[in-house]
Amino acid sequence: MCGIAGIVDFDGRDIPKALVQSMCTAICHRGPDDEGVLQIPESPSSSEPRAVLGNRRLSIIDIAGGHQPLSNEDGSIWTVQNGEIYNFQELRARLEAKGHKFATRSDTEIIVHLYEEMGEQFASEFDGMFAIALWDERKKKLVLARDRFGKKPVLYAEAGGRLWFGSEFQALLADPAIKREIDYEALDEYMSFMAVPAPLTIYKQIRKLPPAHVLVRDRSGTRIERYWKLEYTPKTRISEDEAASEVRRLLTEAVRKRLISEVPLGAFLSGGVDSSAVVAIMAGLQSSPVKTFSIGFDDPRFNELVYARKVAERYGCEHHEFEVHPKAIEILPAMAKHYGEPYADSSAIPSFYLAELTRKHVTVALNGDGGDESFAGYGWHYGGRLAERWQMIPSPLRALAESAVTALLPASADRRATLSRAARFMKGASRPRADRYRAWLSVFTPELKSTLYANPEIRSRTDRLAEAFAGLNHLDAVDAMLAGDIAWYLPTDLLVKMDIATMAHSLEARSPFLDWRLTEFVAKLPSDMKLRGGTSKYLLKKAVADLVPAGNMHRPKQGFAVPIGGWFRGELKEFLADHILSDRFNARGLFRPAEVRRIFDDHQREAFDYAHHLWVLLMLELWFRSYMDVKS
Repeated sequence: MCGIAGIVDFDGRDIPKALVQSMCTAICHRGPDDEGVLQIPESPSSSEPRAVLGNRRLSIIDIAGGHQPLSNEDGSIWTVQNGEIYNFQELRARLEAKGHKFATRSDTEIIVHLYEEMGEQFASEFDGMFAIALWDERKKKLVLARDRFGKKPVLYAEAGGRLWFGSEFQALLADPAIKREIDYEALDEYMSFMAVPAPLTIYKQIRKLPPAHVLVRDRSGTRIERYWKLEYTPKTRISEDEAASEVRRLLTEAVRKRLISEVPLGAFLSGGVDSSAVVAIMAGLQSSPVKTFSIGFDDPRFNELVYARKVAERYGCEHHEFEVHPKAIEILPAMAKHYGEPYADSSAIPSFYLAELTRKHVTVALNGDGGDESFAGYGWHYGGRLAERWQMIPSPLRALAESAVTALLPASADRRATLSRAARFMKGASRPRADRYRAWLSVFTPELKSTLYANPEIRSRTDRLAEAFAGLNHLDAVDAMLAGDIAWYLPTDLLVKMDIATMAHSLEARSPFLDWRLTEFVAKLPSDMKLRGGTSKYLLKKAVADLVPAGNMHRPKQGFAVPIGGWFRGELKEFLADHILSDRFNARGLFRPAEVRRIFDDHQREAFDYAHHLWVLLMLELWFRSYMDVKS
């Protein structure tokens, strides 16, 4: 696991090596073990395109010999990588049979030789998580590649004949030439989804390479192409027992390949089905006790530690726990700095603390990310199926029911309460799929935005969520929602959270449920194997029934929920007010101060649960103070 950074210039202008070194220094937390910066060619002419590639390394595989950048035999192709390629040994054997010579045992060296064989299609052969930058000196060409699901980030910016790239915003912003100008379309997306979807970023000049894409920049310009897409059809004809057996086999293999490491390794354990299954399989594959790590809260409604302990005790794990208290606010400025743009999924707090705890004991941690998005683990998967049945009811009757539920809402309007969930369901149930997904997952509604925004520039010009759902009409309601998760929710929110939280502490996170062979198999199964009646993740639960305690298996989904609603009415009320009700916040001219005050006051008197809305505003202000209120 590493951080990458670099600059290429196609006009032959000088690229100070020290500048790329400063870009790498800005992300040294991603790779504290080693740094490599290389100018290519070493003595460039005044008119030829040139490149400077940089890398910060977290040494995990081939600790002694994996220094980057790495090249092919004659030094004509160079690469830097962030991530892991799990099938590198298989690819190496194939390439050696074709005459390629290797100088290291590193998975990164595979990249240059496979590129020699396959050109720009090389990324489709990799099984892993990766962000790659490759410079072809003979063809004067830069290639950037990102893994299938977007576990590893690739940011880039272009101006004139120059292109910058890096793993985090801090790397690109180390160059004063990158302007800190707000992209108001990205801000509008953030207000909805707590994060900014690719290819947008909060900065006008910086863009994200989408998952499963390759960017090529040469003398003729820049082009971006997709190399993989998860397909849900044609459906596999298979019995339920056979499907469960194959899921078990594929998940076991996914865990096995993610145990390759020359450094200590452990696992995040929430006590849910996904992480419990991963820990159980790990326990069966290694001789030493699995090191497990769990996080909890002093509020029992949000505390899952008891479930994690059951699994840890069952498998004799070396178990570690940490309990989060409202003083968690102490890490918020540091979090805002690491994320580099506004990011407001509050579960980043426990993730950040969990990564800090875990890194004290291991360098690599497996997790359960991706299980919900393949096996239908969220409420909106069931809601999607129910909604399309709901739409069969005449619209006047639906409108009457919606009004009745709204009238029954309690004064507190607790977001987690049954009636509140029912109201959110009905609000989106009659809409088309993309609009329904937006209604269920977004924070600020279009109506609330219209009363809040003071700056008319804050608006979306492209309906990217509708684009994500385009072409999914052939899928049933459940599979369409799952495809939306893969295209939107995972890369926009969850994988960003995990990458930044772990890499901030020099910890590598690996996700067996995001093994592409497992996900491809599950995607093509009938949706009623994933969601059976009201039972979420039906097939997964069947596949691992002997591994996970029954009490853990069938409890209501908790997730990484954080009790911010209560915190904002108690210990964190003053901190919140000092940020979003301040003259400094109001002077930015983005929002109407009276409307911000109304949201704050309504939450305090429990007229409505505005916890997530307030969190979005708070994290936006913290980002401003970290990145926009400082000299670039």
